[in-house]
Amino acid sequence: MYLDFFGLHERPFTITPDPRYLFMSERHAEALAHLIYGVTESDGFIVLTGEVGTGKTTLVRSLLQRMPEAADVALVLNPQLTALEFLTVILKELDVALPEAPEERTSCRALTEKLNEYLLEAHARGRRTIAVVDEAQNLSAEVLEQIRLLTNLETTRHKLLQIVLIGQPELRELLARADLRQLAQRITARYHLLPLNADEADRYLEHRLAVAGALQPILNAGAKKRIHGLSQGIPRLMNLITDRALLGAWSRELKQVDARLVDAAAEEVFGAEPELRVPVARSGDRLIAAAVGVIAIGITIIAAAMLWPESRPEVTEAAATPAAVQTTTTVSEPARESVAQAELRDSGTAEAAPATPQEAAPEPSLHDWLQAHRDRTGTADAFAALFAAWQLPAPGDAGRCEAAARVGLRCAADQGALAELLLLDRPAIITLRDLQGEAHQVLLAAQRGGDVMLRASDATVIVPRAALDRFWFGEYLLLWKPAAPDASSFAPGMRGAGILWLRQSLAALSGEASPGVDGADRYDPELANQVRDYQRSRRLTVDGLVGQKTQMMINTDLGVAGIPRLSEDWPVAQSAATGGSD
Repeated sequence: MYLDFFGLHERPFTITPDPRYLFMSERHAEALAHLIYGVTESDGFIVLTGEVGTGKTTLVRSLLQRMPEAADVALVLNPQLTALEFLTVILKELDVALPEAPEERTSCRALTEKLNEYLLEAHARGRRTIAVVDEAQNLSAEVLEQIRLLTNLETTRHKLLQIVLIGQPELRELLARADLRQLAQRITARYHLLPLNADEADRYLEHRLAVAGALQPILNAGAKKRIHGLSQGIPRLMNLITDRALLGAWSRELKQVDARLVDAAAEEVFGAEPELRVPVARSGDRLIAAAVGVIAIGITIIAAAMLWPESRPEVTEAAATPAAVQTTTTVSEPARESVAQAELRDSGTAEAAPATPQEAAPEPSLHDWLQAHRDRTGTADAFAALFAAWQLPAPGDAGRCEAAARVGLRCAADQGALAELLLLDRPAIITLRDLQGEAHQVLLAAQRGGDVMLRASDATVIVPRAALDRFWFGEYLLLWKPAAPDASSFAPGMRGAGILWLRQSLAALSGEASPGVDGADRYDPELANQVRDYQRSRRLTVDGLVGQKTQMMINTDLGVAGIPRLSEDWPVAQSAATGGSD
C-alpha cells in the first residue's frame, strides 16, 4: 500500500526472516563469526540463544548461506519429536536411505548405526556434517540424551557430527539441569543475543529502510526513540510497530513518521496499553539489568543458569579471623573419576554404577564458602571489587559501566572457557551457582599455577581451576581499556585510526618495522591474514574480525601499562595453606 508513497520497492519491516535484512550489531557479528568458526574449525556443540524476535532465525539463515562447500547440513525446524523421529529427520535431511527392514526403521540403535556409517564415509571424503536445530528449547529430555549420544560418533581425532542448537532463553535453563550436565559440558561455544540498544535500534531501522530502497528520511528522531522504547529493542516488535506506523503515515498522507504515529501504531499492535504488552526480561535478565542499569547491547547477562556440580571438593577452612580482617579459604581439587568410569558415563551405560565412598559421603565444598559469605556476593560487592582492582572508587548502584566509560574503560561481558578468560589476564566478575541453585557474583581476582583466587568483598578463597569449572557456567564481565580510538569491531574493508593502531600493534608484536601512514589505515586482505594468524596463535576465534577479545589480547601482549593482571595480583605475603589477610 505505502511502497510507492515512500519510494520503496518492498516492505522493509516484514517479520519473515530474510538474510538480506540482517543487521549486524556487534553482538550479532560476533555470534555469526563464532557460528561460522564452529562449523568450520571446531568440534562439539554450539548454542545460540536469545529472546523471541532478537534475530536468531535470520542469523541462522545467514549462517546457512555461508556454509563451507565441503559441508552437509541437516536442518531441523520442528524439534518437538521423539528420539526416533529426530534420527529419522536427520537421515532424511542428509539424503541417507533408511534401513529396509521395518524393525530397523523403528530402532534408535539401527538408525544411529546407519548415521555413523554415513558420517564415517563423509569424513573419509573430507566433508563435514552439521546438524542445525532451531527452537531447541522445545527438545525433550529423551531427544537431548540422543543428541548427547550422537557426540560419541567420532574418530580418534575429530567428532563426526557438529551440532548447533538455536533456542529461546529457556534453552539455557534446560541445559543447566543437573541431569543434562554431561551434555552441557560438551558445549564449546555459547552466545546469547540481547535486544538492541537505542543507538543500534536507530541504525537497524535505517538499515532496513535502505535495503528496501529508501532515499529520503522516513522516521524522525522522536519516532525512532519511541519505537525502541515501546519494543524494548526487540527487532520483531520493532518491525511490527514500524510497519503499522508507515501504513498510518500513508493513510494520512504524511511523508515522515513521528512519535505520535508510532504511539498510534503500537496501540493497534499491542492494545490500549502498549507498554504493558511488551514482553519483559526473564528473572535472570532482570538481575543483571538491575545491576548494570541501561547498558549497550555489548554488555551481556552475567547471571545465567549454571552447571550443578557433579562432586563436592574438599575444603580446608583457614583459622578464624575477626570480621574486619579479610579471610582466606583454600579449596582442594575434587577427586577425578577413573577413565573406566568416564567411559561408562559417556556411553550412557552406567545406569547403576555404585557410588564411590567419596561420592557418597557429604563433604564441605566451595558451596559452603559461598553460603558463608552470601551477604557479600551481590552485584554491588562484585562491581566494587572489580573497580578496586582498577584502583577506582566503587560505582553507584546504577550506570556502573557508564561510570567506567567516563574514565576511558569499557565493560565487556561474554561467555567462554576458563582457559580463555585466564588468557585475557584481567580480573572479572563471574557468577557461581551453589548447590541450592543460589547465584553468587564474585570477582576472579588472581591466578597462580593451577589455582585461582576469588574475592567476595573482604573475603577470598583459593580454588583449583578444576573445582571452579563445576560451579561456573562460563559467563563473565570485565573492564578493559581500548588502545584504539574506537573500540568497536574492525573488519576487512574498514578504514580509520583504529586500523592504523591494529597494523602497528601487530607489527610490534611480530618484531617488524612500524608501517608508514600512507594506506596503513585500510583493513586490506594482507592485514586480514595477519589478524587470522594472530588469532590462531592466541587460540581466539579465527574469523578476521577484530572484536573486543582480540583487541584485549593485543593489549595484553603489548604489555599496556595501567591494566591489572590476574597473573600479577597474587598476594605475596599470603599463605594458601594457612590463610591470612591481604
